[in-house]
Amino acid sequence: MTLKTPASMNAIAFVRSPYAQRIDAPHQPTVTEGTETGESATARIEFVDAIPVEAYRDLAGFERIWLIFLFHRSEGWKAEVRPPRGGGKRSVLATRSPHRPNALGLSAVKLIGVEERALRVSGIDLLDGTPILDIKPYVPYADAFPDSCAGWIDEIDARQGKQSAPGPRKPRR
Repeated sequence: MTLKTPASMNAIAFVRSPYAQRIDAPHQPTVTEGTETGESATARIEFVDAIPVEAYRDLAGFERIWLIFLFHRSEGWKAEVRPPRGGGKRSVLATRSPHRPNALGLSAVKLIGVEERALRVSGIDLLDGTPILDIKPYVPYADAFPDSCAGWIDEIDARQGKQSAPGPRKPRR
């Protein structure tokens, strides 16, 4: 059974990032090992003309924001995928694969500043041109659960070390 929803979404902004291809970007915003600079990249979130400044001006003062975005280069999905940290195939909904049933992504980034028609952010893992569907403030008391279990990822952490996610993959030759 396929459930169709009446919702339609339009991009409210687009990412201007130094990452042009998937192989350039880190797998997660906090894992920058293997990137060209080895540091967190900065980017701009540029709002479309239909979004007035009143819609985002009060983000000033928040240290982090959530970006809800579209994996616009995703080409279909499979029920199981191979995560970059290894360990065999996993259920796609138990991973952060960009190849998902609805190709939606969620990323917490550091907000550097609110600018005219844009936000300046760092710790980005999104490609240049990624459509942003929504932005929400990161609220530590509601959004952080540092003692939570992470299923199969905890098993890999025990073997490989915490946050041992690889950097970007090198192009296949």
